[in-house]
Amino acid sequence: MSRRSAPRAFAATAAALLFAVLPGLGPTATAAVPAPPPLPFVSQLDLFCQATDPYTPPPVSVSFKRLNPVLANLGGDTVRLGTRDQLCVPVAKNGNIPPAGIVDFVRWVDLSCYRVQGRTVEFPLRLSQLNPVVRKLGARDTEGVIGTPEQLCVPVAKNGKIPPPDVLRFVQHIDLVCYSLKPQDPLGIPLTLSHLNPLLAGLPKFDVRVTEARDLCVPVLKSGDEVPGDVLNTVRWVDLEKFDVVGGPNPGPAVLTLKLTHLNPVLAKLPVETAKVAGRGQLALPVAKNGLVPPEK
Repeated sequence: MSRRSAPRAFAATAAALLFAVLPGLGPTATAAVPAPPPLPFVSQLDLFCQATDPYTPPPVSVSFKRLNPVLANLGGDTVRLGTRDQLCVPVAKNGNIPPAGIVDFVRWVDLSCYRVQGRTVEFPLRLSQLNPVVRKLGARDTEGVIGTPEQLCVPVAKNGKIPPPDVLRFVQHIDLVCYSLKPQDPLGIPLTLSHLNPLLAGLPKFDVRVTEARDLCVPVLKSGDEVPGDVLNTVRWVDLEKFDVVGGPNPGPAVLTLKLTHLNPVLAKLPVETAKVAGRGQLALPVAKNGLVPPEK
């Protein structure tokens, strides 16, 4: 090699090493893990929602539009975050753990729910249960009308335990507005629930009986939130029917104190919250609306 060509060779080698080492550069960069497909994810998403002590965040207004195709033509709304009164965490039913590749996302869906007031929509719907366990127990389709928005439920991390990057990319965009639902038909089935989130997975299983339906929580997109296409393809199908339950965690009166950190970029500047979780619980189960089942892919 000549003296003139040696520096060029060294520069080429250095550039190759740089592209190999620095993230996001060159062909060796790792692509983001795609979001889970709609039906396999949504049908396995069950949340146990338990009352918290009241907490009012700093004043913040949130504008949103509804994502699910059935409600997409209702237009947008703006609400102000009120008092937090509930924390929803992922659970498994009757020992049926979601399959590998799905449970890795489901176990990190923690939603903090805040009271809101807004426009009444009065929209009639037929709701069909999607979870295989609930369907096998004989859950039937029901007819109902959603009315007034009652809660905005947004993604949080508990005690500083942030989801892995590829999971965070997905779960940080799951935002739900919960509407009152009438009539409040009872589901009337017994279930044994177990926690899926790593922070709570060591807690004992507990038995509940699912009673009256109270709300329908539907996916929304908050103004200013930039959602990747594959993530949007799935989160737009996250519709959860929230039921009252009889029974709950053992021991019943125990208080669990948690630190909640907001994950969605729109609310990321809100302070970390302390939440004492205890008391009345509800169970949110995945449903399809008006026969429009989430796609397999």
